[in-house]
Amino acid sequence: MSGKIEKITVDMHADRLEEDLDRYRKKAMELGASNALVVKAEDIPVDDRITLKCRIPRCFGYGAGAHCPPHAMKPSELRDILKQYRWAVFFIKDVPPEVIVRDKATIKERVAAYREVFKIVSDLESMAFYDGHYLAFGFAAGSCRHTYCGEHKTCQAMTGDRCRFALLSRPSMEAVGIDVYRMVAAVGWEIYPIGSSAKPADIPKGTLAGIVIVQ
Repeated sequence: MSGKIEKITVDMHADRLEEDLDRYRKKAMELGASNALVVKAEDIPVDDRITLKCRIPRCFGYGAGAHCPPHAMKPSELRDILKQYRWAVFFIKDVPPEVIVRDKATIKERVAAYREVFKIVSDLESMAFYDGHYLAFGFAAGSCRHTYCGEHKTCQAMTGDRCRFALLSRPSMEAVGIDVYRMVAAVGWEIYPIGSSAKPADIPKGTLAGIVIVQ
């Protein structure tokens, strides 16, 4: 954290919320996002079918980490929470398709790309918190269990111990039911489905997404 720490106000600095949101949007770009946009919380699509995709077919991360289904916040919970928020900062990071396609040859690059998204979300959330938007929270992309603790046998938080990366780890957007594909397409950005049988030559680009719900 750097810069001035703002005092807490009852309205959470409503008079400069628009300015702060744009600052967070620009900061996301500075930190490596390819695109960033301020969006209404009511426009965030939350769908129970998204977490169904974690189970059918069963994702390798399902049940393996504290922030993945079935342990993550349920879509119904998020829908209720979002009713109390108005604005969020949504961003994507474009990456070469060969980095996203699961191949052991690119695992280091893949982990690095996902970590960048987690770091952007963490930094924006921290900025908002110290600006007085103390109820800000965010979601990243992919499983933090495999992004940060892939070389460990277990997710430490699942065994009752402190998370190894407590300030960075968090659920992905999809883990809590946010329809990332729909959300990216709805704002006019490109995104392509990349499954286990996808070949890099057939995909224009890979896309990772993150979001921070500010106030």
